[in-house]
Amino acid sequence: MSVEAEWTSLAEPYSRSSRPWLTSLAVAGLACATVATAAQGSGRFHWWAGFILIPAALIAASGGPLLARGGGRAFAGYVIACVGTLVFVVGALLMFGAMGKGWPLLVGLPCLAVAGTYGWRAAHPLARGLHRAVALLALTGALLGATLQLIHIRLIHLETGWWGVFLMLAGAIVLGNAGELTRHRMPYRLQAITLLVGPAVAAILLGLRFLRGW
Repeated sequence: MSVEAEWTSLAEPYSRSSRPWLTSLAVAGLACATVATAAQGSGRFHWWAGFILIPAALIAASGGPLLARGGGRAFAGYVIACVGTLVFVVGALLMFGAMGKGWPLLVGLPCLAVAGTYGWRAAHPLARGLHRAVALLALTGALLGATLQLIHIRLIHLETGWWGVFLMLAGAIVLGNAGELTRHRMPYRLQAITLLVGPAVAAILLGLRFLRGW
């Protein structure tokens, strides 16, 4: 009985550690198979793109177990998974022969990857405010990429100067984070707020100029 109990205790940690790997590899294989099948069905299958698609899927899958472990390794896993996913998207666009139509995705997805770190908060208020501003600016970039994609595939049509809205939104985000810093007592607070307010106001005014066509 003691030998059986010992084998059971050794097998359980091994099973728990291998489960994230198996899950990640299964998702990667399913993603590759789905893209390849869809490309073949569309009649625009470029088989050579598999040399990009499959390694990228494996790179993204290798980040999954690190994310599952949590702690300090989770950030490395997130970066690896995001890089692999971005390369996978490039491979998918090449396999479909749709790089000309889907290039705005390569604008929005990297920004979306940065915006995904919003929930990770630094301990110092200044570092936390800077990271929050960068993450929200990245979310604005992701929205810009989505808008470019919709324009490129002719689902929407916008007048000249529409990008001024995103410039104003970026300025408002920076200005809001500058206002949030007033709640914290820390060295160089006024200097940090001043450095944020100046570019924020300039971005809002410049965006308004583009929007109104001045």
